[in-house]
Amino acid sequence: MKQSALEATLSLHLRAESIPHRAEYRFDPKRRWRADFAIPGKKILIECEGGTWTNGRHNRGDGFEKDCEKYNAASEQGWTILRYTKQMIDSGKAIDQIKRMA
Repeated sequence: MKQSALEATLSLHLRAESIPHRAEYRFDPKRRWRADFAIPGKKILIECEGGTWTNGRHNRGDGFEKDCEKYNAASEQGWTILRYTKQMIDSGKAIDQIKRMA
């Protein structure tokens, strides 16, 4: 799968900080759900939430509902889910928190 510009930026940050991670990580053996990134050894899933100011897929009813189902299933399996907007990634807030948790 092709990375979005937002995912590419966070991937660059993760690599610059030498944080081992996997992209497009399938965390559920039964569903086709994927997280944008994962740090499997720490059971951390990372999601880039694009379109927060433009009524993107994650903000519309059906997309929001499906994301809730996915995130809740991941939590049930013991994953910590970190969700970041473009502003959080661009400002460095996202990578700062990821570094503290990884």
